Amino acid sequence: MARALPPPALDDAPLAAGLYVVATPIGNLRDITLRALDVLAQADLVLAEDTRVTGKLLSAYGLSARLERHDEHAAERARPKAMAVLAEGGRVALVSDAGTPLISDPGYRLVREAAAAGHRVFPVPGASALLAGLSAAGLPTDRFLFVGFPPPKSAARRTFLAEFAGVRATLAFFEGGSRLADCLADMAAVLGGDREAVVCRELTKLYETFYRGPLATLAADPALDAPRGEIVILVAPGRETEATAADADAALIEALGRLKPADAAAEVAKALGLPRRDLYRRALELKR
Repeated sequence: MARALPPPALDDAPLAAGLYVVATPIGNLRDITLRALDVLAQADLVLAEDTRVTGKLLSAYGLSARLERHDEHAAERARPKAMAVLAEGGRVALVSDAGTPLISDPGYRLVREAAAAGHRVFPVPGASALLAGLSAAGLPTDRFLFVGFPPPKSAARRTFLAEFAGVRATLAFFEGGSRLADCLADMAAVLGGDREAVVCRELTKLYETFYRGPLATLAADPALDAPRGEIVILVAPGRETEATAADADAALIEALGRLKPADAAAEVAKALGLPRRDLYRRALELKR
């Protein structure tokens, strides 16, 4: 039986009118700020990705609120209701199922509309799977790029990954457990099998685990074959080495298996920083 959480000591000071973008726990229910609880307790409307998930969070802290679904399917219906509350001088809280809203979700449209209408927008910071993973991964954090969820199909995913192959920063991805093994295999093929990476799963939960190693090793790890839940994948920056002709040929041969010569040349040019015209000429030679 789960241990009951202590009742929060809420701040009775009234909230200013406006839209509050509220971070919620990513796994451990105790990873919520006191200010977030204050906002959720006083909000006139709480927009939630899944009202059942947010309802459980509120219940754990003895709170109740008017909940309205706000996800990619319901956002168009929910936004006018939120704007009406704001127009009346009310307080609206925007939350996701886990972590900081607007990180890979459609909430930015509401924020943009509220700000354009002259309403105040308040960030209420807290948990973030992206930052939690980066903080414990041991990869360079002075420069990182969050690129969200890769496409679900392999061909589109490889084209997508090639856009970031030459980026000199730690790359951060979200991925579903059922696609993890295939995604890691594509990453090893496109970004380089020897490139260091960290797979973070069940962050802040009982079975939190970090898998570290080269992408090729991680792709072959049976423990990473369709684990449950959403995953954070962090890939170390590529080495500062100049691509050789052999590198270009290998990349072109792989790309030509999926793309026309012109598209393959464009993809490899972006990934390796080489002249597109020369790569196109070479792609035609390799096609013969």
